Amino acid sequence: MALRAAVLRHVRVAVQTRGLESNPWFTSGSIRLMSSHDDHLTKEEVADRVLSVIKSFPKVDPSRVTPEVHFQKDLGLDSLDNVEIVMALEEEFKLEIPDKEADKIDSCNLAIEYIHNHPLSS
Repeated sequence: MALRAAVLRHVRVAVQTRGLESNPWFTSGSIRLMSSHDDHLTKEEVADRVLSVIKSFPKVDPSRVTPEVHFQKDLGLDSLDNVEIVMALEEEFKLEIPDKEADKIDSCNLAIEYIHNHPLSS
């Protein structure tokens, strides 16, 4: 993956502009982009939403929730609560976190990092 990114940074591709005016994807002087992920979330947006999800969890005292908080050590949650929080985060950000990765998410920081770096988070 890193090799691909390094190669793509240095490759230049000539673009033909002839005939674009008759192309339905070309409108009013610009090309219409069709990616559904152009609006990737900023880290601050992710942090705000993660903290909001955790603060709304029934067993959590909202005043104790910070970006550095650990679910079990600081909030006194158990492993089942941890799973429920990860499920709530999946629902909030409309993504699926594999079990192997979900087991590693045990703090706000890890949740924020994982979701911010996930290409499909929205």
